Amino acid sequence: MGEEAGVRLLVDRFYTYMDTLPEARVIREMHAPDLTEAREKLSDFLVGWSGGPQLYVAKHGHPRLRMRHMPFPIGEEERDQWMLCMQKAIEECIADAEVREHLAAKFFEIADFMRNMPEEKQGENLE
Repeated sequence: MGEEAGVRLLVDRFYTYMDTLPEARVIREMHAPDLTEAREKLSDFLVGWSGGPQLYVAKHGHPRLRMRHMPFPIGEEERDQWMLCMQKAIEECIADAEVREHLAAKFFEIADFMRNMPEEKQGENLE
């Protein structure tokens, strides 16, 4: 992702997609109207996650990602909306195809780990 500036650009594009894509409406509604704080927190987290200084930890303590996301219903739909925005940001900001593929896989692992809703029983007869 590059240095801190590259991470912040990725996060900026991610939240721009979340804010503008109709397909991301459900996860956008989970956030405050002003995305400034969310942008800063995700940027700080990803700087440390990608090997840079632990900015998030210094400001907020241990990330405890799953615990911090528990108040929000996150299922496959929410995971996939989050990934749609991140995938678009990755494609826009990361030139190297191998790095894009690696990041997409790692972000999917994180997004999938955040799920706290049971899988929907599609096609199940509930009568």
